[in-house]
Amino acid sequence: MIESTAFLTDVGKVRSHNEDNGGIFVSAAGTLAIVADGMGGHSAGDVASRLATEVMEAEWRKLKEPLSASSAEQFLKEAFEHANASILAHAKENPDCEGMGTTAIAAVCTEEYTTIAHVGDSRAYIYNGKQLVQQTDDHSLVAELVRSGQISAEEADHHPRKNIVLRALGTEAQVKVDSFTIPSEFIDTLMICSDGLSNKLAIKELQVEVERKEELSVIAKSLIARANERGGEDNISIALVRFSKEIGE
Repeated sequence: MIESTAFLTDVGKVRSHNEDNGGIFVSAAGTLAIVADGMGGHSAGDVASRLATEVMEAEWRKLKEPLSASSAEQFLKEAFEHANASILAHAKENPDCEGMGTTAIAAVCTEEYTTIAHVGDSRAYIYNGKQLVQQTDDHSLVAELVRSGQISAEEADHHPRKNIVLRALGTEAQVKVDSFTIPSEFIDTLMICSDGLSNKLAIKELQVEVERKEELSVIAKSLIARANERGGEDNISIALVRFSKEIGE
């Protein structure tokens, strides 16, 4: 079962306002964690990320009973599509918001399974009790260059076009959403985050924090502090979900 959760977002050390959004929402269907990293549209990225979060939360609260794993994947894809349409409609009605968009990653967490869906470069990591493992592939230009062998992973860390995403909500009429499901018995802690964190801390550094037997709110604060110590050029958002293990497992 889910033992505890935490969500924290921070403006960072350089930017004047926070374009990230998200949260953790509990309904009859389970626990939904969301992180959205807004961008573009004359600094209206915060509008896009807020709309994405609000639309997905509203869809989630309509559910009156738990979903099957396959139904959860379908739910997330449809919720992303609704959020995409909402952002596009808002931009059409508000010219100042034209060009805005947002990454989004969301996880439906239940005692039996965890289903993750994402668009953009916000990431999911799972700590299995021994190792922290990245679960998502970034939908970004630099990640595509690495996958195609044109640049190395080391070169990607300092690439001048590192911030260009290839998929986002609110930028095209149709959005391709990646999703997958993992049995929750294999998860100690789930972390989803914006690139304000993952661009600053290597996976081994993230694991040092996530594996600590501290309250998740303490871990989230520590992760954000470490990202800010590295410069904090971007907004930073983290959602953490810890699963309890039954005695004898």
